[in-house]
Amino acid sequence: MKKANVLYVDDETTNLTAFKAAFRRSFNVFIAETARKGFEILEKEEIHVVLTDQRMPEITGVEFLKEVIQKYPKPIRILITGYTDAEVIKKAINEGHIYKYIDKPWDNDDLKNIIDKVFEVYCLREENEQLTKDLKRVNKQLEFMLREKLNSE
Repeated sequence: MKKANVLYVDDETTNLTAFKAAFRRSFNVFIAETARKGFEILEKEEIHVVLTDQRMPEITGVEFLKEVIQKYPKPIRILITGYTDAEVIKKAINEGHIYKYIDKPWDNDDLKNIIDKVFEVYCLREENEQLTKDLKRVNKQLEFMLREKLNSE
């Protein structure tokens, strides 16, 4: 099984460095200090999991995730923040369609397990999408063959 491509967006360089150091062997880690840089990475790379901090200078994590959904709907989204705010959590769920909300500082083992699980979900969604396409293709072939048979009788 291939490694997950994980994008982490956070304006705090120490968090980005710690994340990359902790997870570079387990995942293909992409980091960005701004939402703009995050979108540049999303444009160039097939990202499976997007993690973002909530409090950033340009836009909030929820605003970033809302744009991610519109432009890149496939990656699974996680919000990481050091601030507990019920309104933010509600917006993250309702508007950012997050899979998980994680408090800072994170526990490396827990976060690795979460990303592993999220990547598994991503892969299952992709497999399901491919199976659905294959099934539609086979159904069209069967319909064509049935019409041909009925027309020949």
